[in-house]
Amino acid sequence: RNKVHIEALKSANLNMIHADAYFSLFSESAIRRIFKSYRPEIVHIQDHFPLSQDVVRVAKQFGIRLIGTNHFMPENLAAYVRLISNIKPVYNRIMWTWMLGVYNQLDVATAQSKASAAILRSQGLSIPVYPVSCGIDLKRFHPDPTLDRTAVRTRYGLDPSRTVFLFVGRVDHEKRLDVLLQAIKILNRDDIQLGIAGDGAAKEYLKTMADDLGLGDRVQFTGFVPAEDLPALLNSSDIFTMPSEAELLSIASLEAMACGRPVLLANAVALPELAGDGVNGYLFRPGDASDAARCMALLVNHPERWARMGASSQEKAHFHSLENTLKQYETLYVNLLAGTYSNIAEKAIKGLRSSPHWLGGHKK
Repeated sequence: RNKVHIEALKSANLNMIHADAYFSLFSESAIRRIFKSYRPEIVHIQDHFPLSQDVVRVAKQFGIRLIGTNHFMPENLAAYVRLISNIKPVYNRIMWTWMLGVYNQLDVATAQSKASAAILRSQGLSIPVYPVSCGIDLKRFHPDPTLDRTAVRTRYGLDPSRTVFLFVGRVDHEKRLDVLLQAIKILNRDDIQLGIAGDGAAKEYLKTMADDLGLGDRVQFTGFVPAEDLPALLNSSDIFTMPSEAELLSIASLEAMACGRPVLLANAVALPELAGDGVNGYLFRPGDASDAARCMALLVNHPERWARMGASSQEKAHFHSLENTLKQYETLYVNLLAGTYSNIAEKAIKGLRSSPHWLGGHKK
């Protein structure tokens, strides 16, 4: 597909835990067959779950170089583990031990932000880790002054006459959309509407919560948004919001920023790297609906600031261009194969620092 060879492996559906959860079955023989046929020089994993564990095991047997990007935090799964609040320290330690057991076998790791790289170091990752953005496609995501905003809003049930705060992403518990619903209730303003774009395991729960709070059409669940519609939907909104407390970067926030939107973000993990208070939006205390409401009011009451904030958002987003990300990974891949392990780290860091968009930081 598009010159990419895709292999599908058998798996078991774990929808009793999450609608998108699957568990690979007996994958080692398939991985061996793929490696023998394809003969990769580098294997790049994106998680530490069973399939990737098998991939790492076989790659080490074949003597293949290994790199891994981490997208995981224990909070991502906590919402689906019952009674987790009673054993959170134990749960966190178990989850990090599982992740580190896989990633410490690699040659090098990457993380999407400086904050996410720092988290990995603090948890005990012993290999070099470099912050490299996931990257966004600036050819698709950019301001569109010719857009018919009213038509786009109408298509997705958003009110053309209100100030629209838009969330885009998985509608799951760890995204903390409940905080935004409570903030809308606190504000009790008919000139504001919250749009929640996407699907997920928490959608029906949040719809029920919105009904219980009496929010009416002040909250609109748009459902799934096709990729081709996303730039237009972002451009049709006034302010983008991300209340999650477990974002290692937030691609959705960056895409909105590239479209010139002011942002309202939780002051947690990597989100403060994307926003500055009063610069391109505001940061609110994580999980604090009252503070989120305060920041919402600041934005709604001063529309004259939106253009300046949007321009600042766009400038910040340009540092995360997909082209820059590809260059950084190419540097890592080339230097990973360049010689002995002892000089890989220094070669890679030297190459990455030559980029004007280098995010900084590594552990020897």
